Amino acid sequence: MAALPYPQWDPICPVDAATARGMLPESGAGIQDVRMRRLTWGAVPALLTLSVVLASCSAAGTSGSAPKVVDIPSQKISPSALSQSLLVLQQAYVNLYKEVSPAVVQISTKSDLGSGIIFNAQGDIVTNNHVANGFKSFQVTLANGKQYPGTLVNNFPPDDLAVLHINATGLQPATFANSAQLQVGDIVMAIGNPLGFQSSATDGIISAVGRTVSEPNGVTLPDIIQTSAPINPGNSGGALVDLQGQVVGIPTLAALDQQLGGSQASGIGFAIPSSVVANIAGQIVKYGKVQTSDRSCIGVKVEQVTGSDGQDAGVLVTSITRASDSQAGLKAQDVITAVNGQPTLAVQDLTNALANLGPGKKITLSVTHADGSKGTVSITLGELSANSCA
Repeated sequence: MAALPYPQWDPICPVDAATARGMLPESGAGIQDVRMRRLTWGAVPALLTLSVVLASCSAAGTSGSAPKVVDIPSQKISPSALSQSLLVLQQAYVNLYKEVSPAVVQISTKSDLGSGIIFNAQGDIVTNNHVANGFKSFQVTLANGKQYPGTLVNNFPPDDLAVLHINATGLQPATFANSAQLQVGDIVMAIGNPLGFQSSATDGIISAVGRTVSEPNGVTLPDIIQTSAPINPGNSGGALVDLQGQVVGIPTLAALDQQLGGSQASGIGFAIPSSVVANIAGQIVKYGKVQTSDRSCIGVKVEQVTGSDGQDAGVLVTSITRASDSQAGLKAQDVITAVNGQPTLAVQDLTNALANLGPGKKITLSVTHADGSKGTVSITLGELSANSCA
């Protein structure tokens, strides 16, 4: 068997200094209980080693009265009826893969490999920004094996999205669903290039909606979809699709289990919702950039404050980049400790607090001033662009 690429995880990179709601710079932020791993696949030849981690658990008995026994009615299903139902579901999976897989591509850079989705018949392809990873040129491989050079149209780091372009004809673009209609329990399929295995499919359900998760570089992503569909390095930028053959999200992150030494947690993956993808990619295709992000921000640069006990103690404002924030009374060297009464003792707490607030909303910051006095500052949130807060 030929040697397969060895996985390389994206390094933790510094963030541009000027933003909030997922774009406040990470500067010594505290360790989080749940960490995230981006799902790109490094293109360095090596042998693929598969490791199986066996976990065991025990249950200790508890004292007390015996539980009540309740009869639960059951319904008998004939083997033939069950078999027929499974065959119908199986055929739905087969049809789904045949319909959607031609719209999912493999994207290769000098260092990584990921996935992408054909956005339109004109050759625009949407993927994660961390798949593009700062490169301007790419090799794009279609599901039929044809390869094309790709170029970057533009990206939008706050939502971890980018659009590439290839000059090709006969492309089969994907259809994007309204992700607001997703429900927990919906069956989904993830299609991408995990570990370099092109056009692979896994299945699962929607485990939760409306999650707020953070990437390794400190970018906070709101309204994220959680899925049990197995997603692995190389799935980033691919398609999470429903049984109607519509894209409902782009797989982006996997949770890491600290109790297993930081290895990838089974059945906990996260995807950017399709409504966000269609909106951001649509603007990049039409205007060449994102004009309206619907993402809020504070125009500050910040650092983490740690108390004498080693615990997070607030978020230090090192400088202010937006005049209206200064005019509202926020000052450099202020330490932000709460947003609308919600404690924000870590940088990540602040970005999480802002994650679901829209531009133009007025908020109240609890601050400790440089002289030790405490107070509040009411500011109106700005709108986040690719690298600034307006």
